[in-house]
Amino acid sequence: MKIRDWDTNLKIRLGGETAFNVIFWTFFPFLSIYFAEAFGKGWAGLLLILSQALSVVANLLGGYCADRFGRKRMMVIAASAQAAGYGLFALAASPAVGLPALSFIGFCAASFAGSLYWPASQAMVADVVPEEHRSSVFAIFYTAANMAVVVGPLLGSLLYKDNPYMVLFGAAVFCALLALFMSRRLAETLPASVAERRRSSAGEPWYRVVGAQLRDYRVIATDRVFLLFVLAGVLLSQTFMQLDLLFPVFLQETVPLSTIFSFGDWNLDVTGKQLFGLIVSENGLFVALFTVAITKWMLAFRDRYVFIGGALIYAVGMVLFCQMSTFWGFTLAIAVFTLAELMSAGPQQAFVSRLAPEQMRGQYFAAASLRYTLGRTLAPLSIPLSAWIGYVWTFSLLAGLAVAAAVLYNAMFNRFEGASGERASSVLPG
Repeated sequence: MKIRDWDTNLKIRLGGETAFNVIFWTFFPFLSIYFAEAFGKGWAGLLLILSQALSVVANLLGGYCADRFGRKRMMVIAASAQAAGYGLFALAASPAVGLPALSFIGFCAASFAGSLYWPASQAMVADVVPEEHRSSVFAIFYTAANMAVVVGPLLGSLLYKDNPYMVLFGAAVFCALLALFMSRRLAETLPASVAERRRSSAGEPWYRVVGAQLRDYRVIATDRVFLLFVLAGVLLSQTFMQLDLLFPVFLQETVPLSTIFSFGDWNLDVTGKQLFGLIVSENGLFVALFTVAITKWMLAFRDRYVFIGGALIYAVGMVLFCQMSTFWGFTLAIAVFTLAELMSAGPQQAFVSRLAPEQMRGQYFAAASLRYTLGRTLAPLSIPLSAWIGYVWTFSLLAGLAVAAAVLYNAMFNRFEGASGERASSVLPG
């Protein structure tokens, strides 16, 4: 499905979200360093866990609200709240104020709002794209987001260090403009049947609405295939989320100087912090160049092999990363790491859309996003853990979690294919 054939909503989102992601990646890779310097590694890890715990609540709430109030409304509200959060962060990080604790509150508010936005945006794709094209559409969104990863960290290495509050203020302004633009140009995509069902219960007391929400999520939790999918995703997220958490701290502390090229007496050297910016940009470049091609390649394989293979390759990437000490060694490690990332970018989102009933798409995507929100809640533990047991053991433990995720994916597909076979046999004529 080519971009020119897309629904107008998706084209607007693709442009707006790509531009915002460039700004976001200008400062996000450096936040773990910022909070570690402000609060210490131990407190930084705990505070990041707290912020992501709040995001778990926001994610579930966002899924329910996307199904009840509509995709467009929740995306506009969330973008507006992100603008306020980043504005507070920018103010607190400015030289005139200089309050890291207030910066953290702004970061929490922006993260909370981002988690409200995610389920509605994903459900919108499922609303307007036929099932056979969803994997490729999700892959293109993923590619666009990662093109920002190429540009953002490079801009951040130039701008963020000396002007962090200005970069954050730019993010706040853009979120506000994006919210205004979406409120005027986006069309609502909530299926009419779902909207009517939600309107019929609009006059119910608040406690019945909350009870209905909890019952809906309880139904999702009883879907054993989906539950295994989420659990495996939480384990696997402990590996790929370290790109923004453990990797920068590891490179800053273990690589004082790395040579990229040398010619005679001339060397092109980078510090550990600069090396991290290059590694993240390489990851984004690989994603931008190869996401669509690898997604198409993965269509030739069963989902079972794609999911399990991706998890095992993540494990290999983590082991490689902690063994390297040169720029080219880290480039090899990040190439392996990115291959695992690309193998499941589109197929996993398409898998969720196949499992989700129409009337619960927002909530299924919200629950599926627990792979990331719960993952982000636990992932910062790697920072204090590295101080306790060392980097080699920390990276080895993370690789072991990726292998455990592969085991869960295997169990998930055993159950999924068995259930599919039972459904198919039940409709055959006797």
